[in-house]
Amino acid sequence: MAIILRLDRVMADRKISLNELSEKVGVSNVNLSKIKTGKISAIRFSTLNAICDVLNCQPGEIMEFVREGDDGIIL
Repeated sequence: MAIILRLDRVMADRKISLNELSEKVGVSNVNLSKIKTGKISAIRFSTLNAICDVLNCQPGEIMEFVREGDDGIIL
C-alpha cells in the first residue's frame, strides 16, 4: 500500500510557488520540497493543517491512498 503525495498538483492548480507556500505556511523550502516530491515518511498534522489552510484545500487533495497488487505494482 502506498500514500502518494499530490502537493505539486494542488500547488500548480492554485498557481503558488514553493517559496510563496513556504513563507505562508512557515515551513522551510527544503521540508516543503520533500513533501512535494514524496520523499517523506511522516507529516505533522500542524503542517498539513497549515498547508491546507493556505491552499484552501482538503487533506485528500494532497494525499492519495493507492493499493499495490501482489506483484508490487500500484493498482
